[in-house]
Amino acid sequence: MAAAPEFLHQFASAQTKNAFGKKKVLVAVFQRGAVDGLNMIVPHGDSAYYDLRRSIAIAQPGKPEGAIDLDGHFGLHPAMRSLEGFWKSKRFAVIHSAGSPENTRSHFDAQDYMESATPGVKGTRDGWLNRTLQATAAKEESPFRAVSMTQSLPRALYGKAPSVAMTNLSDFTIKAGLYTTDLKGGFEGIYQENAKDSLGETGKETFEAVNFLKSANPSQYKPENGAVYPNTEFGRSMMQIAQLIKAGVGLEIAFTDTGRDVRWDTHTNQGGSRGQLANFLGTFSQAIAAFATDLGQRMDDVVVLTMSEFGRTARENGSRGTDHGHGNAMLVLGNSVKGGKVYGEWKGLRDDQLNEGRDLAVTTDFRDVFGEVAQKHMGAKNLKAIFPNYSLEASKFRNFMG
Repeated sequence: MAAAPEFLHQFASAQTKNAFGKKKVLVAVFQRGAVDGLNMIVPHGDSAYYDLRRSIAIAQPGKPEGAIDLDGHFGLHPAMRSLEGFWKSKRFAVIHSAGSPENTRSHFDAQDYMESATPGVKGTRDGWLNRTLQATAAKEESPFRAVSMTQSLPRALYGKAPSVAMTNLSDFTIKAGLYTTDLKGGFEGIYQENAKDSLGETGKETFEAVNFLKSANPSQYKPENGAVYPNTEFGRSMMQIAQLIKAGVGLEIAFTDTGRDVRWDTHTNQGGSRGQLANFLGTFSQAIAAFATDLGQRMDDVVVLTMSEFGRTARENGSRGTDHGHGNAMLVLGNSVKGGKVYGEWKGLRDDQLNEGRDLAVTTDFRDVFGEVAQKHMGAKNLKAIFPNYSLEASKFRNFMG
């Protein structure tokens, strides 16, 4: 079994490489619950930050347990040191003050708006990731173009393009968006169900490759390049996404959230450089760093993009936590990323600069970030089909993608 990963890679490549070729992969990570972007990417150069957060602020770089300086104004939370090397090698970037034009403070509504990419419109049937799949579809497509390492299919992958939802490689469900029922009972059963469609031999080979992957026992998987994944739900998800990428099954979009063992909704006792948020940010960044380290040169074709439904209040509350806010930070990592830079317009944290006098203002619509990744990385040409009722032009891009 120790030799299984390399053999598995050779097997999968032989089975599917000619069928699907080299694919660009987007890994979308949702920090459900509204992460505090102001303590994740610390504006240590803005003095108002320290006035607003007397007990939970992260100290300036150079001070004990201080932020890891990025550019003289922003810094990483010290628990996220595992990502510092990617910043220095210019493979990791930040888009700050990003978010929705909608001011809702409802987790449910804000997540729905972000995943459908139609803020303010609740009736959108499909999700933006599924529309991206539809916009980039080719004749011979893998049934594993989109995989979500979650218990159920996320809103972002609802739609006509088939998507797989699984919690691990041995126990899964497959859903073709909203338009088919769940299919259970193993890869063989799914192949028989789809054999009458256009999958043909390439589909059969893909199922054989993934079935072999399943039988290889994910617990025996050996990450490469010394990568060590944290033993968390999110860490295991990222490791299995890496496993699928290496298997060459035609994966193009992977989705996961940060799991049930992470609580970003830090209303009480949030902590500063230490505490509950620090613990969550530590394992979160370790999982992403392990993923990129594990894939090594394969990160030429992979981009990891993180998102959260909204940020948190600029001022700490009376319970040493933060409440539902507005603007937030998004992280992007990959060898094709123009990293080592914080993108976006920073208005500031004085009362007259805040949204409604309480939150970080949104200066980059999250659709501009999604659109840049969809076009520059995934090759989508018709952004109007992916982002309906929104005028998205290249001039709105922050140009964090090479």
